[in-house]
Amino acid sequence: MSEAPAEQVIDIKAAVAAIIDSLDQEREREIITRRFGLYERKETLEQIGELLGITRERVRQLEKAILIRIKMTAERGDLADVTTSEKVIIRVLSDMGRVARVQHLTDTLLGKKSDARERAHIAFIAELAPNLTMINETDNYHLSAGIAEYGDEKKIRKEVDNIVKTIKANKEPLTINQLHDKLSYEHPKHVEALASVSKHLAHLKDVWGLTKWPTVNPKNIRDKIFVILKDHGKPLHFSEIAEAIKDSDFNRKDVTTQAIHNELIKDKRFVLIGRGIYALDTWGYSKGTVADTITDVLNESEEPLHRDEIVRRVLKKRQVKETTILLNLQSKPQFKRVAKATYALAAA
Repeated sequence: MSEAPAEQVIDIKAAVAAIIDSLDQEREREIITRRFGLYERKETLEQIGELLGITRERVRQLEKAILIRIKMTAERGDLADVTTSEKVIIRVLSDMGRVARVQHLTDTLLGKKSDARERAHIAFIAELAPNLTMINETDNYHLSAGIAEYGDEKKIRKEVDNIVKTIKANKEPLTINQLHDKLSYEHPKHVEALASVSKHLAHLKDVWGLTKWPTVNPKNIRDKIFVILKDHGKPLHFSEIAEAIKDSDFNRKDVTTQAIHNELIKDKRFVLIGRGIYALDTWGYSKGTVADTITDVLNESEEPLHRDEIVRRVLKKRQVKETTILLNLQSKPQFKRVAKATYALAAA
């Protein structure tokens, strides 16, 4: 990841420390730092209550009161660290499409892959900033931050749900531009930003779909093979598939050629059509021997065919040499010549 521009850099550590130091009571500092995971892991209300010797409900009440007080101070402009950080975050969010997952936002702000503590710091500052909206993490949404001018949490969630609904209705993945055409947002960047908030969506390159769809979220070797073949749109040798996976954007690309070959053999979606060459079953290729394919061609025709026509039709289903097809026609007992260079099934 490239370095963040100088004007986008936030001294997160210093900003958070200054905000925490503005709290008078040690108990208040303990509650906020532990609830947001600012210095260690995030803790539950129960855990903090046990530590401080108070009830879970009392911790919740205190947390709410402390945050309200800090937010009011920030709104008056009396917390310079929040005001400065907010301006930088809004500038970055504007470039990212007005909303972003906290993880992506923090990575962009820092110009590197962020850790959990750094992400917690940004989430904390965004929670306090009056001109930012926080989207809390649930089973449906990633922890995210948006520019408040363009919507509160409820509005952003509704827009995210609408994108998920649109993709579901389409029943297959869509590019961001295709999604933008189906929706009413100003710019494709905004559509992409909203889509990234949903836990129900995944993307591969510029194509977005449901997380359960292997074409955008391949979870195992077979799914990755399927994506590679579909992207190339033509049959490939298993060694070519292995190289394509190594060169892809997939997670865990270090799979062996032998493992790929094994999965190709097991999965019915893949059809062996030549020596080590595989195609997708939806492309109309046939499994079996060359003789089996010739039999299929003659059965489909329901009448004798000239050898040149047989060759043409077999090559649509299998990648083999023409001489192999002709040898099978001449030597296999299930085929008989019924006229000059014209063949039919022997049983016909």
